[in-house]
Amino acid sequence: MFYVDGVANMDNELSLKSKLVKILVSEFNNNKRLTEKYSTNSFGHSEMDIEYNYPEHLVAERISMGDKESERFEMERLTWKDSDSPWIILHLHGGGYVGAMRRHYKNMAGLYSEVGGGATVLTVDYRVAPEHTFPAAVEDGLKAYQWILEQGYSNEQIILAGDSAGGGLAMAICHVLKSRWQKLPAGLVAMSPWADVTASGSSYKDNYDIDPVFGNDRSEMIFNNPYVKDVNPKDPRISPLFGDFTGFPPMLIQVGTDEMLLSDSESVAAKARAAGVKVRFTKYNGMFHVFQMSGTLMEESKAAWYEVKRFIEEIEKQ
Repeated sequence: MFYVDGVANMDNELSLKSKLVKILVSEFNNNKRLTEKYSTNSFGHSEMDIEYNYPEHLVAERISMGDKESERFEMERLTWKDSDSPWIILHLHGGGYVGAMRRHYKNMAGLYSEVGGGATVLTVDYRVAPEHTFPAAVEDGLKAYQWILEQGYSNEQIILAGDSAGGGLAMAICHVLKSRWQKLPAGLVAMSPWADVTASGSSYKDNYDIDPVFGNDRSEMIFNNPYVKDVNPKDPRISPLFGDFTGFPPMLIQVGTDEMLLSDSESVAAKARAAGVKVRFTKYNGMFHVFQMSGTLMEESKAAWYEVKRFIEEIEKQ
């Protein structure tokens, strides 16, 4: 049985370290000069090829995909030396469909491998807007999924994992696979997923003043995203909330209570559960958008990664 839903750390105040991290995140995102220089909203630029020092037990391999120049994208396969893990995690980074691969996602890939018991992790540096609008990202994700199957893995060995737009993308890929009568993955991990590009949830208004990442700013990334272009924003391939979740694999959804995107997670969890999907949904008190990126720096992020580990272990028992 999958363990029950919860709201993490609701009865305790944030630690001093967590409060400090949250303040730094808020200060960074409110400093336009810094965000323009360092944020994932640097259109079209990828750091996939920048050297990253993984621990010695991890080996990274870069893979190019696509025959036509306009359809090319990169992937990075991360393997654990001497691991006998049967799992491969298809890792879909965030960035609002406009931010390409960044160094911190390589760190997250390493964490996914660790909590997956030595799982292989395939991170997709999918094409992003404004150069590549919908459906470029979902097409690249589907190609990556097919590539995994061609390597000899079965769908029952694949876990889709993503944060923010990547979490929504993971769900969108499942909607497309289902529509094509293809087998879905064994599980889905969504960290602060962006599942509704119409921004219709109540938290977009209720948490506008307290969200340290997107708050107090009607960001183009959220409210006028170039990836959407002229497409119906309720298309499940871009707003998976509006799709039918019947037949979806078990899902782990994590979100912070201070996020503008909180409603996306709440609505998806409720809709998927109503469709008969096994859902583990946890809200982390006081946390901000994709706080899991902090790795082992905060108690809340450590707890979130341990929850991913537990989730994978539960799937393995099914």
